[in-house]
Amino acid sequence: MLTSLALIFLAGLAMAAICQQLRLPRIIGMLATGILLGPYALNLLDESILSISADLRQMALIIILLKAGLSLDLDDLRRVGRPAILMSFVPASCEILGFLLLAPRLLHISLVEAAVMGSVLAAVSPAVVVPRMVQLMESHNGTDKSIPQLIMAGASCDDIFVIVVFTTFTGMAQGSGAKLSDFGAIPVSILLGILLGVAVGWLVSLFFETAYAHRHCVRNSMKVIIVLGISFLLVAAETWLKPWVPVSGLLAVTSMACMLRRKSTAFVSKRLSEKFGKLWLAAEVILFVLVGAAVDIRYTLQAGLAAVAMILLALVFRLAGVWLCMLKTPLSRKERLFCMIAYLPKATVQVAIGSVPLALGLPCGKIVLSVAVLAILITAPLGALGMDSSYKKLLSR
Repeated sequence: MLTSLALIFLAGLAMAAICQQLRLPRIIGMLATGILLGPYALNLLDESILSISADLRQMALIIILLKAGLSLDLDDLRRVGRPAILMSFVPASCEILGFLLLAPRLLHISLVEAAVMGSVLAAVSPAVVVPRMVQLMESHNGTDKSIPQLIMAGASCDDIFVIVVFTTFTGMAQGSGAKLSDFGAIPVSILLGILLGVAVGWLVSLFFETAYAHRHCVRNSMKVIIVLGISFLLVAAETWLKPWVPVSGLLAVTSMACMLRRKSTAFVSKRLSEKFGKLWLAAEVILFVLVGAAVDIRYTLQAGLAAVAMILLALVFRLAGVWLCMLKTPLSRKERLFCMIAYLPKATVQVAIGSVPLALGLPCGKIVLSVAVLAILITAPLGALGMDSSYKKLLSR
């Protein structure tokens, strides 16, 4: 495992630096490193690290969500209002509609199989989007109209919506039909995740304040360890509570971080944010290299030009959905264009659920995985490059 970690860090950072010199997003180098080192290419990564790859990716995602929550001003988010709610489900719904209309003709699959494929492909990648929105908030690009906050909030809820819809459509493909209660679980999961995170964040901030009042100063490094441990428990609580009630663990983590920012002093929240920013330097490499390692490049070669056309046409539907969310907002055309670009990348959710239809034995499993892999390779670099190269021109500072 140590050799594999050394390869992940050293090769990942080296490829990221090369891409940076070529004025390409660092993520492209990290994804390429994972694909090359992974089991479907050079096979240099140990089986022990691949077996815990999903957990390591989730830990890295928790770190950037904590960083995001500690950078997020709730007053800014409140000002955004309606568009943030719409961004959590309208673009994904439009993209699924695109698959329903076009996939049966282009890829020769049934309507239900097109729905399964659309639900796999419809999620935006928080791993690609959230770090860039945090960077924009720190550099004050677009913050006068709360654009990074809007995109980050929408992207966080978008994944919950898509995963619930995916579960429903796979049930239909297996013959169990759709249940209204499955769709009702979406707002419940979001609301309970936020409430749980706010409650835990308030208790944690109270603990820190009480310790300080009794002259038991908790060092910032120790606070980071405590917050990380509680965050892992919040994500685990999603699985524990699943038989009884749906709760979004990742949304609870972000809400807890927001509450910590609100209840702590500006100095403490800033220091915590800086600490998690430093942790992200290592977590970013692990996340994207392991995402790349999960990509089976063989399926990409089987997908063909029809799959590429399907992905690009579905993105047009997605962009139309983002444009609809921006109607009657004070955003300029340039700012709306940036929101559309920011909603392009796919990676995290597609890696997590792209192989599920194949594992369930669905007839469409192989083509769904092929299109999911191809979508990651097309949209993750496209979205990252688009955001990195356009934010200075499209957003005011």
